[in-house]
Amino acid sequence: MNKKKILSILILIGIALFYFFDIQNYLSFESLKANRDSLDIFYQKNSIGFMFSFVGVYFLMVSLSLPGAAILTLSAGAIFGSVLGMLLVNIGATLGATAAFLSARFIFRDWVEGKFSNKLIAINNGISGNAVSYMLFLRLVPLFPFFLINLVLGLTQVRLPIYFFVTMIGIMPGSFIYANAGSNLASINSISDISSPEVLGALVLLGIFSLIPSIYNRYKQILKL
Repeated sequence: MNKKKILSILILIGIALFYFFDIQNYLSFESLKANRDSLDIFYQKNSIGFMFSFVGVYFLMVSLSLPGAAILTLSAGAIFGSVLGMLLVNIGATLGATAAFLSARFIFRDWVEGKFSNKLIAINNGISGNAVSYMLFLRLVPLFPFFLINLVLGLTQVRLPIYFFVTMIGIMPGSFIYANAGSNLASINSISDISSPEVLGALVLLGIFSLIPSIYNRYKQILKL
C-alpha cells in the first residue's frame, strides 16, 4: 500500500472517529458555557499541560478539516484570556492548516493537475506574483471557509514558507476577535453576537487593503501593454 493511500486512510479514520464519538456535540456554545468553570479548574491544576493539549486538539481539528474551530477559539479566550488565547489558537491553527495544505498537495495535486492542468496554469500564474496579497485577503475576509482555503491552496504552486507565514499573520485579527469575545463569555448569548456588521466590515476592509499591492502590479502591467 503506497504512502498516499495510508495517509488517506488515516485521515478518514480520524474523521470517522470524530463523528462516531459525536465529538461535535461537545463543541457547542452551550457546552462551553456549561463547562467553562470545569475547564478553568483543569487549567489551574496543570497550566502547561493544558496549553499543550489545547494546541494539540486545535491542530487535529484543523488538519482533519473538522468543524468546531470557532468554539475552540472562544474557549481559548475564556480559559487563557484574549492575548494568550489568540497566540495558542494561532499556533494550533497555523500548524493544522499547514498539515492540511501538505496533505492536499501530497494526495491530490498530481491527480488534479492531470485532470485540470490548463485551468491550474492560469490560477498558478495569477497567484505566483501576488501570493501574499491574495492569501492575506482569503485569510482576513471571513467569507471563505478556512478548511477549503487550506485544501485548495495545497493544489497550487504556492511555496510552503509563504503559505505558513501568511497564514500565521492573516488569521491573527479574526483569532483575536473570537478569543477576546471568549474572555467576556458571560456577556455573549450566541456566536452570532460576535460577527456584527462592524466587525465583518473591518475584516473586509483589511482584506481589501491587502489586495492593493496586487492591484497596483496589475495596473503597471496594463500600462505596459
